[in-house]
Amino acid sequence: MATSKSVLVINSGSSSLKYALFDLGKTATCIYQGLVDGIGTSKSFISHRNVPASHHITLQAADCTDHKQGLKKVLELLNLGKGCSGIAAVGHRVVHGGETLTEPTIITHSVKRAIEKAIPLAPLHNPPNLQGIRDAEEIFDCPQVAVFDTAFHGTMPPKAYMYAIPFQLYKELGVRRYGFHGTSYEYLLEQTGYVLNKPKDDLNLIIFHLGAGASMAAIKQGKCIDTTMGLTPLPGLVMATRSGDIDPAIWQMLATEKGLSNEEISTMLNKESGMFGLCGEKDMRAVWDAIEEGSKQHKLALDVFIHRIRTYLGAYLVHLQGQVDALVFSAGIGEASARTRRCICEGLEGFGIEIDAGKNTEGKSKKPMQIHKESSKIKILVIQTDEELHIARQTLQVINSHYQITSRGA
Repeated sequence: MATSKSVLVINSGSSSLKYALFDLGKTATCIYQGLVDGIGTSKSFISHRNVPASHHITLQAADCTDHKQGLKKVLELLNLGKGCSGIAAVGHRVVHGGETLTEPTIITHSVKRAIEKAIPLAPLHNPPNLQGIRDAEEIFDCPQVAVFDTAFHGTMPPKAYMYAIPFQLYKELGVRRYGFHGTSYEYLLEQTGYVLNKPKDDLNLIIFHLGAGASMAAIKQGKCIDTTMGLTPLPGLVMATRSGDIDPAIWQMLATEKGLSNEEISTMLNKESGMFGLCGEKDMRAVWDAIEEGSKQHKLALDVFIHRIRTYLGAYLVHLQGQVDALVFSAGIGEASARTRRCICEGLEGFGIEIDAGKNTEGKSKKPMQIHKESSKIKILVIQTDEELHIARQTLQVINSHYQITSRGA
């Protein structure tokens, strides 16, 4: 049942629509969550779950011809009633805010224009994000708020975000490093503050968001000073299907020697590379299973994955001058794979990083885990991320602040 503090979170993709309905009363509770997938195809379906009741339904052949139709079908499942009057606001995950949109914000015409202007920076993500906003505006009679993946990294200094290419490209096109997974990092920063009983503005952290999409961030006094992703989510760590960092000249070599088009190369680097490109597996559990069966190819893929992470870990330890409160692991691999965490941390005792094999257990835990030895100078935490909850909270904060300001202005 929706209340006056209910927030619907929407993440609109090219052919999908993820959603979650939160009641942000005395305690934050996810009421419903689900996914509309295969939008615009004959195989569209809706997977919908009542979270408190653990009741799950799947509607096959849902006939979702477009995002708007899919959203209307979701509303039927949410039982919000005509006009959706119980919804305080809709919070939209928007991947790229460019340089101008660095805070969660009430969506206005100018905000939509700024999101549209940032499409060249995120051509796969911003158009469906924008479409989701426009569809929701037609359906809901309540404020719409945009929360940006790139926003948290807006505190990076120029020395961290500038590319060493002609400066005019930055001025004309905004070509620079932006970073992603920002809502996850901000949520994890807050949760780490609770675990360590320390104000987040006093925290120095190195956070590992290790999932199918993977990145790291260096946090100094609660602010991001560096992150592994760049202009797009492609560079940085080795991911499930993304290459991470490569020599830019590879692009020209593939075009010349293999006759590949820009689109074909982009598809290769984003969807056919990473762990999948190295060993044919996207799932880290399958990689570990193959390693245990003696596969050298899967062991090579894991070694490359770990080596890249430790390369950035070393850089971030230097950036933070060794003054690090904690390493924080999160997302699918970071939360569940004790073996991967062990490989990242082993042999680093000289840097004050001592992982405890007994505490570093396999599988996810809803509660934060501290997996370092008592003697470890730097704490090692495992915290389950919740980007949707963070978007919901930020959405409610934005509208409460907006109406307080409006009321004072009146």
